[in-house]
Amino acid sequence: VTEFVLNELKKFNAKATFFCIGKNVKCHHDLYKKILEEGHAVGNHTFNHLNGFLTKNTEYIENVQQAAAHIHTNLFRPPYGKIKFSQGKELLKQGYRIIMWDVLSGDFDITISPEKCLENIVKNTSNGSIVVLHDSLKAKEKIYYSLPKILAHYSEKGYEFKAIA
Repeated sequence: VTEFVLNELKKFNAKATFFCIGKNVKCHHDLYKKILEEGHAVGNHTFNHLNGFLTKNTEYIENVQQAAAHIHTNLFRPPYGKIKFSQGKELLKQGYRIIMWDVLSGDFDITISPEKCLENIVKNTSNGSIVVLHDSLKAKEKIYYSLPKILAHYSEKGYEFKAIA
């Protein structure tokens, strides 16, 4: 799915920030390298996609550090948007910028149609929005449907797509 996303982004000269799971980067390093070569930003999304609310602090921080061995960035987005205050405080102390979002597409939700996913984005996105989409097999049908439409829709309105700096 990532190759498709990269190709669509290229068509619109759009840049994105890919919050990467460490184990995926370890297994697919060439794809990670391609993301960077094409001018996109990357962020740490833990090594194993951990839910901070359900994970002990030491285990969570170690998992972020394990991912950092493969993902070189100071950006961090907590999986599920779930992070304890104490975990966030420690990551900030280590120099991370914690990035959240204002538009959740719902592309990961099997009960949401591709059309509803697109509607979620178009209804809720405004200038400066951070939109979460997933380049995963679980979200594939919705990404293939919505991403080209989103890029075309907002390009026609004069928007630019920028990576988080």
